[in-house]
Amino acid sequence: MGMHEKIEDIVYGVVTVSDSRFNKLISGEIVEDKSGNFLKKELNAKYYVLIPDNRDMLKGVIDHLIDFTDVDCIVVTGGTGVSSRDNTPEILKEMFQKELNGFSVLFHNLSYKEVKYATILSRTTAGIYRGKVIYALPGSLNACKTALPIIKEETGHILKHIRE
Repeated sequence: MGMHEKIEDIVYGVVTVSDSRFNKLISGEIVEDKSGNFLKKELNAKYYVLIPDNRDMLKGVIDHLIDFTDVDCIVVTGGTGVSSRDNTPEILKEMFQKELNGFSVLFHNLSYKEVKYATILSRTTAGIYRGKVIYALPGSLNACKTALPIIKEETGHILKHIRE
């Protein structure tokens, strides 16, 4: 394989992390998940789930996707902010076998053009876990739009390298 060859036909899973949306979901209300739906559509994701900001549920849903589906890449949206319930990066960093720090650097560079210094409030991250690529994006639709080209362009390349 050449330097820029990559895995095609990537199977994506999208996980939305949101206490407020999950609370609506379990009380039977209609839940609007703009970011999750955007990612699902743009990545043609085969799997999608909405969970609260909960350490065990996030770890559990990622392990479940890896154990019981053909997922290659999991994109998590939400839980990357600075409030006390925002724990997505901490949870994932404990799980990652390798962290892809460049994703965060690139995301912040692109995000700065949109939101200036407010980008520091986002603690986006990415890494490798059990042979899969996992990205953690902010819950905002704009942030997901900013990150999408990086994910679409590089995931196949990353998968190629981790499968060598």
